[in-house]
Amino acid sequence: MIQHLVDGILVGSFLSLGAIGLTMVMHILRFANFSHAELLSIGAYCALVFDKLFESLSPVLSVKIGPLSMTAALALSILISMALTGLSAVAIDRLVFRRVREKGGELSMVFASFGMSLVIRNVIGLIFGLSSELYSRDIAFAMVISRDPLLLVKPDQVFVLIAALLIMFALYLVLSRTRFGFALRAIAENPSLAQVHGVNLKRMIVAVWLIGGSLGAIAGVFYGLSYQITPVMGRDLVLPIFAATIVGGIGSVYGAVLGGFIVGVASNVALVILPSGYSPSVPFLMILLVLLIRPNGLFGEARA
Repeated sequence: MIQHLVDGILVGSFLSLGAIGLTMVMHILRFANFSHAELLSIGAYCALVFDKLFESLSPVLSVKIGPLSMTAALALSILISMALTGLSAVAIDRLVFRRVREKGGELSMVFASFGMSLVIRNVIGLIFGLSSELYSRDIAFAMVISRDPLLLVKPDQVFVLIAALLIMFALYLVLSRTRFGFALRAIAENPSLAQVHGVNLKRMIVAVWLIGGSLGAIAGVFYGLSYQITPVMGRDLVLPIFAATIVGGIGSVYGAVLGGFIVGVASNVALVILPSGYSPSVPFLMILLVLLIRPNGLFGEARA
């Protein structure tokens, strides 16, 4: 049980990063973006491409960092992946979502996001094939944290958890201590009033997509470090990410963080009770439970 609890916390770290970007988009643009999980796939594969490129250009960059399976090449690739995925999110909004937003309603946006998720997933499969990929094919040995009860944790998992918490803390400081954060919150609460006070709505929307795409890229790479990357990883992660967003409360960054850890822990602990084939249904059951008991989520507020 304790091993599943620890594994759930580690899974929750990258689910939280994915949920933060989704909850910001849903709160500001008022639509459920089902293609958001595909940003994790874009980020993961961008990092894979540049990782292999840097390793081929400079063998020095292929040296592992300490006990991690991560190399210096992958560390640099994550930064490039964040930028490219953020720009991809902005491009998708410009080419698709903004045009649908201007001509249609929220329901049209949801259908458009479904379509974009299918397009992105199939393009990735067409380019990279349908087989799974790994950042490192070396065997990663787990550290024995405790022998009674037996508790095993891989160094990569510890790194993912610590890095995710640091990124979340940095984002908290930006949103709570800077003028940009205040402007972003003002746009989310009342776009018309915020624009009257000089907040540029278009720039804020671009910023939201950049942040959401960047966090999605990190979440995708962290998922790849813990498991493996496939063209359908977005399909597999969309329900847990939505569950984390709804449990925490749409529009609440802090709720998205907590919701990610709750969903991660619940899904892994459920393996003790349910057969493994039923574990993917846990996020869906959590969504239904929260909508029945507290429709606005743990930290969400009712909106007019």
